[in-house]
Amino acid sequence: MSKIKMFALGGLNESGKNMYVVEVDNDIFVFEAGLKYSDDNSLGVDYIIPNFDYLIENKERIVGLFITHGHDEQMGALEDILRELPDLKVYATKFTIEIIRKNLIEENISTDNLIELQLHRNVPFGKNSIFPIRVSHSTPDAVMYVLYTEDGAIVFSGNYVIDPSMVGCFNCDIGKIAYVGKQGVLCFLNESVYADRKGFTSPSHRARDIIRETISKHEDRILFNIMQAQIFRIQELFDEVAKTDRNVVVMGKKLEEIILDSIDMGYLKFDKSRIKPIKYVNEKGIIVLVSNEREMPYSNIRRILRGSDKFITLSPSDTVVFASPVYDNIEVISTQVFDAIAERGCNLVILSKKQYRSPHASSEDILMMINMLHPKYYFPIVGEYRYQVENAMLAYKLGMDEDHVLLKLNGDVVQFENGQLVDTDEKIKTDELLIDGKQGNDVGDVVLKDRELLGENGIVIVTTTLDKASKKVLAGPEILTRGFIYVKENTDIIEEAAKISLEVVNSYINPNYVDFNKIKMGIREKLGKYFYQQTGSKPMIIIVVQEV
Repeated sequence: MSKIKMFALGGLNESGKNMYVVEVDNDIFVFEAGLKYSDDNSLGVDYIIPNFDYLIENKERIVGLFITHGHDEQMGALEDILRELPDLKVYATKFTIEIIRKNLIEENISTDNLIELQLHRNVPFGKNSIFPIRVSHSTPDAVMYVLYTEDGAIVFSGNYVIDPSMVGCFNCDIGKIAYVGKQGVLCFLNESVYADRKGFTSPSHRARDIIRETISKHEDRILFNIMQAQIFRIQELFDEVAKTDRNVVVMGKKLEEIILDSIDMGYLKFDKSRIKPIKYVNEKGIIVLVSNEREMPYSNIRRILRGSDKFITLSPSDTVVFASPVYDNIEVISTQVFDAIAERGCNLVILSKKQYRSPHASSEDILMMINMLHPKYYFPIVGEYRYQVENAMLAYKLGMDEDHVLLKLNGDVVQFENGQLVDTDEKIKTDELLIDGKQGNDVGDVVLKDRELLGENGIVIVTTTLDKASKKVLAGPEILTRGFIYVKENTDIIEEAAKISLEVVNSYINPNYVDFNKIKMGIREKLGKYFYQQTGSKPMIIIVVQEV
């Protein structure tokens, strides 16, 4: 019998940043390593990942990191984690491994510890084992994981839909899922994103009809904005393009590589000769695929709108299609993008959230999965807390006791001993790492506060030069401002600020010693009060005092 602990380092009460930890005695199994997209309020932050200090502190106990599929919400933090934990073993199925490999190579990170899992083949880890089962999602070979323990199976759902029409590499193996349920499931960790949506997600996750209508209706250039690894949606598009004489241009080297490799591996079916180089991007009737990038939703289409893309400029004859519904937390950004496209006079096609859904489990999908697995305990994960609650309500509907349904927040520990839930107040410290650029360093609250201050009130720089021998003022103080006030119309304020600064400098100078710290603190304090009295603003004040 075992002692089992489960908790989330990210992914509960939020969209993205998924990372879940299951400890079986001394062994740690980690599921997902996702990011959360930044927004316009993030002040230059590219993306957000879970704080993984717990993994660093317990790295010797980690069996492996298991990724369900190749979306950034599941694997976008991998590069940052592997910089800190280079020996961490990462497990995933073939398609997902190939995406991860390309990302790591691009970042000059070793790929030696990537391990490809075979679908429906049990992998032993001591007395425990991992069994990946293919589920239907927008990427090929997406899986749910079954962690077999002495006290029963722990099932981690990943993202999925129940759709018998999704075949081949998108098929969901219902039979194997039901078989796991018959063996005995201790706990089922199941996604919550669409738990409040009635019915099955299928067929509203399919966009074939609107793609066909758009291509037949608009003869000029069409731009499809699409997520990089949404191979199912790309296949829908290619199926309709194949019925015409139109060609395709893929914007972005990474997306082009994913598509070409997917065709070579048999995950996508399309004539590669119809994928044209970028020089064809302005050809009449061309179909252009524009991908999202992880640092910012709609980043590439926004670059085109700004006029900073060297290959393409939008014209009123263009049609822009957003091939996925807008997801939570980016409604403001998406609305701004849609408005900017409409202002250009372009035709705009948007998949309505009410009519179309992303390939996540809705209420009937969830009910069916719970019914097949018959878990003893149920743990709603992945999604805002209100969706976790809706997910819990579905479990109650099937007769599960409230004390067997586990509604938790990031860091809350669920503990089982000998297959029974044990009350615990243990909480793992969780936080967010704000990633700006490719350094992989946390920006932190202090930097964000500085950025906020600069953005709202600007900056004032005070420079003074002293004689090294006599300690007398040789030049200045000079006042430079950016984003604070218009200097030509406020010369009186600048002159008074210089006088105040000079008084402070002189008060902390003596023939033998200059107290630089007190000069800087004094100028910052007095100028701060003066500027606030005169302007109502609190600019960032930087003081530079040098001796020559």
